[in-house]
Amino acid sequence: MSTPDPRAAYKAMTETIIADIRTHGEPRGGPFLGRPVLLLTTTGAKTGEPRLVPLVFSRDGDRCVIMASKGGAPVNPAWFANIVANPVVTVETGGETFQARAVVTEGAERARLWAAHVAQNPTFAEYEQRTTRLIPAIVLERIR
Repeated sequence: MSTPDPRAAYKAMTETIIADIRTHGEPRGGPFLGRPVLLLTTTGAKTGEPRLVPLVFSRDGDRCVIMASKGGAPVNPAWFANIVANPVVTVETGGETFQARAVVTEGAERARLWAAHVAQNPTFAEYEQRTTRLIPAIVLERIR
């Protein structure tokens, strides 16, 4: 009996979430059910290839706010390195697709955005407790 590949299971779950968002405007199951989710396309820092990931987000005015939480893992998610290397991204949310500039926040702004995000998405407080790293808060500013 073979052991299931967790990467394959994660990939299948992610593909289902992406299809749900593109078809129905929101996830219809899984860990993102009932939460605001956007699709973020980054450019790979090493490969230069497009990388698509669904992320829970919050809003700060007309900006989308995402957290590089990786569920509280000790390292940042791969997409974070991508936005640091290539900050122009594509965002899909609310039936709309647009380009944005990803800006990593710091200090008081990061703390304010983190608190607002956690208030809307309480599981992020658990992620913060699981790690010793400061989870980056990123704003996605629409390119006009």
